[in-house]
This record gives sequence, C-alpha cells and structure tokens, in this order.
Amino acid sequence: MFEVHQNPQPRTEAERAAILADPGFGLHFSDHMALATWTADLGWHDREVGAYRPFQLDPASAVLHYAQEIFEGLKAYRHANDSIWLFRPDKNAERFARSAARLALPVLPTEDFLSSIETLVTTDQAWVPGGGESNLYIRPFMFANEVFLGVRPARTVTYCCIASPAAAYFPNGVQPVNIWLSMNYVRAAGPGGMGAAKTGGNYAASLVAQQEAYEHGCEQVLFLDGAERKWVEELGGMNVYLVAGDELITPALEGTILEGVTRDSVLTLGAERGLVIQERRIAIDEVLDGIESGAITEIFACGTAAVINPIGSIKTAEKTYTINGGQSGPHTDGLRSTLLDIQYGRAEDTHGWMHKVC
Repeated sequence: MFEVHQNPQPRTEAERAAILADPGFGLHFSDHMALATWTADLGWHDREVGAYRPFQLDPASAVLHYAQEIFEGLKAYRHANDSIWLFRPDKNAERFARSAARLALPVLPTEDFLSSIETLVTTDQAWVPGGGESNLYIRPFMFANEVFLGVRPARTVTYCCIASPAAAYFPNGVQPVNIWLSMNYVRAAGPGGMGAAKTGGNYAASLVAQQEAYEHGCEQVLFLDGAERKWVEELGGMNVYLVAGDELITPALEGTILEGVTRDSVLTLGAERGLVIQERRIAIDEVLDGIESGAITEIFACGTAAVINPIGSIKTAEKTYTINGGQSGPHTDGLRSTLLDIQYGRAEDTHGWMHKVC
C-alpha cells in the first residue's frame, strides 16, 4: 500500500482551473507523485504518495551514466457521471515488468504498480479534466539510483509515478500525418536487443531520424528492421497498421517492436468490425507497391497518447506515396471512435478493459 502524505502547498483552485482550461500535453503536473525504493538487501520499501517535487541526484547516480531506466504511459478518464477510470492498466503492469526484466531492474509487483496509480489518481482526482478528449496522462517510471561508476545492475532503484492533465493530443482535430521512411537509422538492433522494452534509450535512438523527418516536411518517421532494412517495424513512438481489402495487417511481434496496449486493443476491435487480422512480416516494398496499386487503402498509427492517427503519405528520398488521397479512411475513423467511446464510457465495455478508480 502507498501511504498518502498530503502536499502542504498544493496549487490553488484558481491555479488548477487555469491549467485545466488549457493543459496542452505533458506541460503541467498534479500536486502529488508516488514513490518507492528498492535495495538489494530490503527489496521494495518506503512506498508513499507525497508532494510532487524535484529529485536530488548524485552526479554519480547510475542512471546518468548507464541509462538503466524504463517507463510506461497510460491515462485516467473522467466519465459523464464524474467517475474516473483507467484503460487496461493490467497490460501496462505486465509490460513494465517485462521491461524491468530486460533492463536488469527489479520487477515491481503488479499490485504495487496498480496501487501507486490508483492512490495517486484518487489523491489528485481534481486534476482529471473532463470534456472532449481531455484526460490525465500517467507516467510510471523506474531508474537506477545507486551512486557508483561500474557496469553492473544497480543495487538501489527508484520507482516514481507522476500525472499530467492533458487536452486532446491534436487540438485542431485529427489530421493525416506525413511519414518519413528512414533508411539511415534503425530503432532496434534485432531480436535480443531492447526493441520490445519501453526504455528511454529506444526513444533517444529515434530522435535523429525524427529530426531528419522534420527536415523533409514530415511529422513522424517509419523504421525498418536493423538486419536487412527490409521489414516494417514501427514509428518513433507508435505501432502501425495497414488496411488492404478486408484485411487489417500489422507487423508481427518478433522481439523488436513494442507490444502496445492500443495495438492489442485494435486487434480485438478490428476483428469485431469483420476485418481479417494478420500479424506478420511486412516488406516495405509490399507497402509502397500496395499504395501505388490501390491495394492498400488505409494506413494508421496507434499509441496511448494519440490513440489512432491516420497516415496520409509515406515519403522517401525519391518519391512521396499518398494513401487514400491523403485522407483518413472509414476503418481508421471507425476504430478510433469505437476505442474512444469505450474509454470515455460512451459505449459498453464488453471486454472488461476499463478499471474504475473512484
């Protein structure tokens, strides 16, 4: 259990109201955070929800030198009756445990992961916005906090969870994005690497390619596999799907792709729409040829932050391939609406995905 220690200096109601009126994304944070410490001799201890505050890190703290850290991302949703819910937090707990094992970090028990989030959200429930697609974005993370220089797993680890009120990810509405196909950089080395772990190093590795995408007038970057530069993997921070006829196709999980919670949900909802689900290797040539021939009619990306977003074009150094005239498609829009309706309580949750907090 996470013991609550109230922040003695929380934001005033007026300050909080001003933030919730225009929160943006990832810019403001609630009054409290969850903390726990792991040491090799004591295991997990000192669980608390206390005042949001800066960390004091020693310059020799292991995470600063060896990047031994992981994180998660999920949301709390305020329903029309003012109740607050999480979406499939058990899946985030499972992925957090897998990431920890891959980074040689201690596994936080599922009950502690869920308790930290539930206690934080309950304590800061006034920070959960309502209306539209606003929500409270939740960021659990863990990092090596032992003071030492040496290449070995840390013997002191900090777990923390913070929360940030967020408006709709796309304030001007969902628009198809242009994607740059990276041929110079890869996100993950291959099976046995860290591609399936949610660790900051994977995102750091994507930034130079993302910068290249901006230089070519694109909003996001698509990565291929590290071995052959032939097989589609994922975007810098989202999984990718193709629609071809009655088929919904996404790259298979082969140890190099993040096992997204939204990705898994789309598989279920796509099948319910009557689409034939395919998880398999997808050659980039198949994608580009399919766009040109019209066999591929929709491409979209999905993730916790953006939910589902249509892809309007894929750009290479030689050519721009436009999908569906640069417009979103019916399956993309339908899947997005269905998923949001479940998350915000506007549709029945027949899968038991929603988890009530308060």
